[in-house]
Amino acid sequence: MERTEVVGRRLRLRDLKLLDAVAHWGSIAKAANQLNISQPAASRAIAQLEHTLGVRLLDRSTRGVEPTLYGQVLLRRGVAIFDEVRQGVKEIEFLTDPTAGELRIGCGEVLVAGFLPTVIERLRHQYPRIVCHVDQAATASTPDFRELRERRVDLAIGHIADTVVDDDMNVDILFRERTFVVAGQRSKWARRRKIALAELVDEPWLLVPLNTSSYAMIEEAFAAHGLKMPKPSIVSYSVHLRNSLLPTGRYLAYLPGSFMHFGAMRSSFKVLPVDFPVKPRPVAIITLKDRTLSPVAQLFIDCAHEVAKPLAKLKS
Repeated sequence: MERTEVVGRRLRLRDLKLLDAVAHWGSIAKAANQLNISQPAASRAIAQLEHTLGVRLLDRSTRGVEPTLYGQVLLRRGVAIFDEVRQGVKEIEFLTDPTAGELRIGCGEVLVAGFLPTVIERLRHQYPRIVCHVDQAATASTPDFRELRERRVDLAIGHIADTVVDDDMNVDILFRERTFVVAGQRSKWARRRKIALAELVDEPWLLVPLNTSSYAMIEEAFAAHGLKMPKPSIVSYSVHLRNSLLPTGRYLAYLPGSFMHFGAMRSSFKVLPVDFPVKPRPVAIITLKDRTLSPVAQLFIDCAHEVAKPLAKLKS
């Protein structure tokens, strides 16, 4: 009998769960307490697991107990194993009752403020017992999709770079999104029929932080007109802040087309008639290649494509 088959027969899910708890708490005693088992029983289980694999899985240091290189490998694979079990349970529950289920979504704030609620409303109109958990991940500023890789969300939805081709990711592009200069309806600029970008450089702007992909995108638009970036009056990623300040008419900002199409505050803003040459950015649903999608996740993806159709048809 091959060694891998022997190990496979002796390896138990509860042992992997224990190892994960020890790594999380940095202590066998704390892990045992969390799992409602005795510390001697936990120590014996870890020792047996190490004997089965023939390697040391844990090291003891002044900081407590931490996984060795071998332990890290097993834990990384264990995450996938437990996730597949959870996904299997979800699928069984869905097959038992197709009108119910849960979905965990990672999404950036701008899409949370416009596009995502529209998708969720359409999905829940058809399946009112589905529960959606939204993790407002900053996908625009931290495009590593950490929450997805750690399997804390079922899928992520956000703006991506055209060069994103990570081997472990499936990228399903919904539409390519334009970016517009906007002002409040009470702004002096809202009544103009034509505006040169140069006229807006010295106005008060709401901008995102420096050294981000979004900032670089806007900087390129000004550079295309031979202009330097305006000095910001407010620096923040917060859509809520923009929603509060733009209606005063004293500020300018830029917003994506999906927000102006779906956002609850869109009637308070005016897209200004100015040439703003920002390359449309892809908005995509991102999933892990080696992860089984739940039926609810697939329903969400289908629904997102339906909602995105009007935006996908717009000319870039």
